[in-house]
Amino acid sequence: MNISETIQPVNKENGQKVAEYIDTLTKPLGSLGRLEEIAIQLAEITGEAFPTVTPPGVIVFAGDHGVVQEGVSAYPQEVTSQMVMNFVYGGAGINVFSRQIGAKFEIVDVGVASDLNQESVVNKKVRYGTRNFCVEDAMTRAEAEQAIAVGYERAEAMIKQQGIKCLIVGEMGIGNTTPSSAILAVLSGKDITELVGGGTGLANEQISHKQAVIKRGIEARKPDRNDPIDVLAKLGGLEIAAMTGAMLAAAAYRIPILVDGFICTVSAILAKEISSDAGDYMIMGHRSFEVGHETAINLLGKKPLLDLGFRLGEGTGAAVAFPILQSAVLMLKEMATFSSAGISGKE
Repeated sequence: MNISETIQPVNKENGQKVAEYIDTLTKPLGSLGRLEEIAIQLAEITGEAFPTVTPPGVIVFAGDHGVVQEGVSAYPQEVTSQMVMNFVYGGAGINVFSRQIGAKFEIVDVGVASDLNQESVVNKKVRYGTRNFCVEDAMTRAEAEQAIAVGYERAEAMIKQQGIKCLIVGEMGIGNTTPSSAILAVLSGKDITELVGGGTGLANEQISHKQAVIKRGIEARKPDRNDPIDVLAKLGGLEIAAMTGAMLAAAAYRIPILVDGFICTVSAILAKEISSDAGDYMIMGHRSFEVGHETAINLLGKKPLLDLGFRLGEGTGAAVAFPILQSAVLMLKEMATFSSAGISGKE
């Protein structure tokens, strides 16, 4: 299946109709600002006059990274599997915010470096973590494509079986800001020093080391900027690939994608590189505190809804932003028009 061929352009004509309808609501023109823009975009995405975004679906993909051998993370690799167990027991940030918004929730092991043996974790392991991209390609091309397919299948299943109307993807993978930064450096053409920060808490000298590791990896791997799968396979992560696939599935089914922080935005850029139309199905949930996120947001061509200094990942920023989408659709559905309310319009 050629994924990019399954994604159609958004319905601009429907967006125009909804824009005209919004102008009949009992408020001054444009007075609900970005909420009006979001409602129009949701109309374009879904093709519906009165879009719905509930229930949302949250899928957290977990995978480990061989590049942690280079000392690029403040935490040891085993924290990935420990955090997955925290997701299982409902104690992580994304669990809290998923419950708050009534989301369907799923955890997928696409590449954790150990066996989890948990019934509540969907086991779709492609391999036990990526290889160290300073030494060899992180994945084969086939493994990258397999991880993308896992993400596509899980999102498709949630859409078809659980009826989700908005997709949020999150990730767990110790060290995953390193491959994300490497991918972004290649796709943006920016110097790595402009893109790499402290991740989950590195000191300045550790940041310099991380930058050097990424630079060395890019020089050794020589990814093809014009081939997103090549960039992903050589420098990326299994959970990064799976998030990319999940977003492509949502776009194919005309489901809005609420994009999370830095790592998720890099996956979103890859999805847009694979299918240019996929980008129009995305809404930027928030601006992360991560240094490279501004570059990633600009490359995706989006405006974030929130700016709360988040840098947790997991899909948390997108989940916290979700009620804004609810407000946009309720505005359309429940606000009176001037004529229905018997109110005189502006002369």
